[in-house]
Amino acid sequence: MGTYLERYAEPADEARAAMVRVIAADGALNDPAWRLAFEEVPRHLFVPYYYVNWAGTYERLWSEDPDPARRERWLRGAYYDGPLATRVRDGELISSSSQPSLMARMLEALEVRYGDDVLEIGAGTGYNAALLCHRLGDEHVTTIDVEPEITESARSHLATAGYRPAVVTGDGARGCPGRAPFDRIIATCTLPSVPYDWLPQCRPEARILAPLATGLIALRVRDDSRGRFAEGRFLRTSAYFVPLRGGGASPEGHAGRLPRHVIENDLFRFLLTLTAGSLDPREALSLWERERRPRRDRFGITVSGRHQWAWLDDPGGPYIWPLGQQPG
Repeated sequence: MGTYLERYAEPADEARAAMVRVIAADGALNDPAWRLAFEEVPRHLFVPYYYVNWAGTYERLWSEDPDPARRERWLRGAYYDGPLATRVRDGELISSSSQPSLMARMLEALEVRYGDDVLEIGAGTGYNAALLCHRLGDEHVTTIDVEPEITESARSHLATAGYRPAVVTGDGARGCPGRAPFDRIIATCTLPSVPYDWLPQCRPEARILAPLATGLIALRVRDDSRGRFAEGRFLRTSAYFVPLRGGGASPEGHAGRLPRHVIENDLFRFLLTLTAGSLDPREALSLWERERRPRRDRFGITVSGRHQWAWLDDPGGPYIWPLGQQPG
């Protein structure tokens, strides 16, 4: 452990400081506590190897490469503000370390308070859980993943960095009832819809933040005369993650013969994915044009009972439609 940590200590500190400056310049890390976490948690310990995609094939970079130049490329890449492919199976990406600036925006949007208990869906490398541990303490953080190989690796990375949250192997779509209740749930994998099992595992006023339909939905969990429900809007930012494993396929819109410039528009692809199975692509295009190409933050989601629906502007307004396939 000592050799591995000492070998990269000084260049890693410099690279990490540079990464934090880039993230802050991009408008994230306004919260000093989160900035301190990114300054002090060593990302390279969580990506001892990763893959770089060159023309459809993956090149492996790793910390123990005998070539010094390739080791330097590995360390620089570990602190690049971009996602890193960490697990590839049969040419398919199955796990990654998210873009640090997007992670920073998500963690700030989670609105944690000291003492909050947080469930992370998708353990990945363990880096995001380490940032949560730095902010809240190990005992308040639970991370879950369906792949035993991923949870074992995340647990090892976390221990190397000095963190010991609860790392659970299981289906994240079902939450983690053995560690509930939670004040916050954050997912680092794309969902086709909001898992119903999450809501009973939340405390009242809990916040859920999850990637869905190329966006980030922020839900507040509440109780009323109808029982437990969750409601909230999407953030403005786009978000592309590996799909939730064990949660079914993500819905995808079928663009048909729509104009190419429309299909390639990021905001329209968001609407097309959000309305897949509910609106015909041409109906979605008509709505998009009629409402002057609405941004993501005009859309929201309501989960009540065993039903959930997406909406534009108002959960009780004229533009509502049921969400797609339910995880699990």
